[in-house]
Amino acid sequence: MASHKLLVHPPKALLKPLSIPNRLLLGPGPSNLAPRIMAAGGLQIIGPMSKDMYQIMDEIKEGIRYVFQTRNPLTLVISGSAHCALEAALVNVLEPGDSFLVGANGIWGQRAVDIGERMGARVHPMTKDPGGHYTLQEVEEGLAQHKPVLLFLTHGESSTGVLQPLDGFGELCHRYKCLLLVDSVVSVGGTPVYMDQQGIDILYSGSQKALNAPPGTSLISFSDKAKKKMYSRKTKPFSFYLDIKWLANFWGCDDQPRMYHHTIPIISLYSLRESLALIAEQGLENSWRKHREAAAYLHGRLQALGLQLFVKDPALRLPTVTTVAVPAGYDWRDIVSYVMDHFDIEIMGGLGPPTGKVLRIGLLGYNATHENVDRVTEALRAALQHCPKKKL
Repeated sequence: MASHKLLVHPPKALLKPLSIPNRLLLGPGPSNLAPRIMAAGGLQIIGPMSKDMYQIMDEIKEGIRYVFQTRNPLTLVISGSAHCALEAALVNVLEPGDSFLVGANGIWGQRAVDIGERMGARVHPMTKDPGGHYTLQEVEEGLAQHKPVLLFLTHGESSTGVLQPLDGFGELCHRYKCLLLVDSVVSVGGTPVYMDQQGIDILYSGSQKALNAPPGTSLISFSDKAKKKMYSRKTKPFSFYLDIKWLANFWGCDDQPRMYHHTIPIISLYSLRESLALIAEQGLENSWRKHREAAAYLHGRLQALGLQLFVKDPALRLPTVTTVAVPAGYDWRDIVSYVMDHFDIEIMGGLGPPTGKVLRIGLLGYNATHENVDRVTEALRAALQHCPKKKL
């Protein structure tokens, strides 16, 4: 018998069926799921340490190596969003007092600065205005001045729409005895990245962007140089949950019997496995081309509406997330709300430094189609006609 009366009654909202709107997600992520990936989410759960689950985990690792273009043995999934992967990289590589050089040209660089400071690293931000990118010369000056053990760059800065060139940065870092950490959350699967050939030591990405899996898992890989730095550290990482030695064992990356570390998100891993399978079947280069062609079509339609692209140099435009300058006289919130309320299409305003300056439109994976470009540009046309415009 219960010894106390219930103080909290069953919530009325939970006694009703779950209702989800039919919405087209054309923001910077997450993106709509392909039918095969949704079907994977409805499969029955199995044990996290069963041989069948280990097989799925091993297949996922092979898929990550393919989309990252790496042969690194230390390649695995973090049970958490890409923020978790960034934190895993920093908490395992950096020790208190280490010098950390950060390309802060958007919100993700700012987050890297914040995490590094919390860990007691000596953080040196290279701050750029929204829309800026980094040259080899600028980075070399930072390497020579601060002598960091780690450099952070964002390949696809989804808050500004900038695609950061990567060729030459790995070689440059290694010349200065520095590791290269790259955020590829919104770029992997949508634009070329070659982890091994570009000398990237740590690469991470998210599940919910061009890969089209549900949010909540992230992909990460470490070079032998990065592994040596992590495995020779003098202090334990601050986080047990993100300790790469434990995770490497659990994911079968160290040729030792697997030991339990935490209960992995099994259903999410089914979906991630299927998302990687779809890209493998399509072909990585075909996926890159699809995103490039869809973005070019979008840019043309936007400019035909009289809208200006925020990133002026076409070579520096991220094909997965396009930033559009908010047209003069309009409030970006009115435009976003109108597109949502009248067309059930989600686009987003700016995030971090570009807040209030840009609209962000994502063409990610399954959503990167000419049909979706037509739908969102027609919605924008209607929004510009009906939203209030202040006189300048």
